[in-house]
Amino acid sequence: MRLEPLSLAAVDDLTAAAGEDRSTYRFTRVPEGREDMAAYISEALAEQAESRTVPFAIRWMKTDAIVGTTRFLNLCYWQRPQSCDAPARNPVTDVPDVADIGYTWLAPSAQRTGVNLESKFLMLLHAFETWQVHRITIKADVRNTRSRNAIEALGARLEGIRRAETMGADDTVRDTAYYSILSSEWPEVRALLSARLGLVEAA
Repeated sequence: MRLEPLSLAAVDDLTAAAGEDRSTYRFTRVPEGREDMAAYISEALAEQAESRTVPFAIRWMKTDAIVGTTRFLNLCYWQRPQSCDAPARNPVTDVPDVADIGYTWLAPSAQRTGVNLESKFLMLLHAFETWQVHRITIKADVRNTRSRNAIEALGARLEGIRRAETMGADDTVRDTAYYSILSSEWPEVRALLSARLGLVEAA
């Protein structure tokens, strides 16, 4: 599995991935059709230009195909007197103090294969060891049992349920489950994920 910077070059691959079987996207917003996918990517790139997100395409090395997307979002910079929604002043040198991981979806053929686990591990590794963030937040529709189980399997802790938090993918008002991993918890989480991925940790 490899994370690649998201670009419009991935439109066709992502359109194909999202079109395999849309029954798995009941609680997840996934673009449908090439036009919708191009707009989705363009919006993500516009937010990236404002240092608000860092989006990726997920390439599954087993098939050498792009099978989904994920991104860092809600990047918050505590060292400056500004809100978390404001863009960074210097995206070249600034790194966030906290961030979310979200907008993750995979083609049905890549679900339950370890692709999601590996992509999350790489993102957490970067967040905690390169950016040195204090917290990573991951959220899910409270009804989305599959996503919540996957988040909990990462070692993330449930903070609580925010009721009527936003509109869901099915156009109903959704409650959102909030999970987090703190920097103090990262060594234990890293060891857990390394073991699950069969990685050998240096002594």
